Amino acid sequence: MKYMKTSDIAKAAGIHPNTVRLYEEWGLLPPVPRSPAGYRLFTQEHLDQVRLVRLIFKCTMLGRDIKQNAYNVIYACAGARYKEALDAAENMEALIETECRQAERAEKFLEQWASNTSEASSLTDEEAVSTICAAKLLDITVDMLRDWERNSLIHIPRNPANGYRMYGPKEINKLRVIRVLRRSRYSNMAILRVMQKLDSGITAGLRETLDSPEFDEERGYLCFTDSLLTTLDTAKKAVTEIIQAIRGNQGDGSGNQGDGSGNQVGIRGTVLGIRWESKEPSP
Repeated sequence: MKYMKTSDIAKAAGIHPNTVRLYEEWGLLPPVPRSPAGYRLFTQEHLDQVRLVRLIFKCTMLGRDIKQNAYNVIYACAGARYKEALDAAENMEALIETECRQAERAEKFLEQWASNTSEASSLTDEEAVSTICAAKLLDITVDMLRDWERNSLIHIPRNPANGYRMYGPKEINKLRVIRVLRRSRYSNMAILRVMQKLDSGITAGLRETLDSPEFDEERGYLCFTDSLLTTLDTAKKAVTEIIQAIRGNQGDGSGNQGDGSGNQVGIRGTVLGIRWESKEPSP
């Protein structure tokens, strides 16, 4: 059997050697034997598991349930429990599909509102309510309202007599849209981009605006929900590949199964990348 060093695994997977060591420490890899001199003796099985972990990590930012199932897949595959891994991967796939449908519904709700066809507010033009009443009407917390205003998602006019916020029908309808987008995991920055566009009178290309983040030098980073639709699409493709790989492993119990074309598929096959061959580790 040909063995690989930590640096070989890292190079093949495109990660730092310390990341490989962390994966082993966290139990994300099958047990790694050691040479008499204490060197780690990695095999193709370990490389394919590292590639699987990298693929699964594309899905772990989409909520607690998806993350839990993703780690269940990793630990089950590390222990060669492929039926258990497949069940978790299929659960993950179903959860991701639900997230996709929710994001699409939120986008359609936004477009309807922008076209003045969404649900109207129960308030008349002459009426306005307080912050507490607005929160109850929208079934959200007062802190959420203040957070959205603080992040410039909405501007609430004030009563000139006492300085209190006045939530009229225009503000309530806009808050309904923000609520739907936030519950669908769109970030404040994504919502801010689209609201700024709408405030300037532009109603076309709202989907693209939601999914086209610009680097914010003040914030210094991009959040995955700044481009939620792209993130979901990436996760859908990843989980399809994960399920295909696990089913390949179930085929013959060794991790290799023919696909009819002479190629080997499965966690130890070409689904997760080209086979890596290495020399024996040098002392």
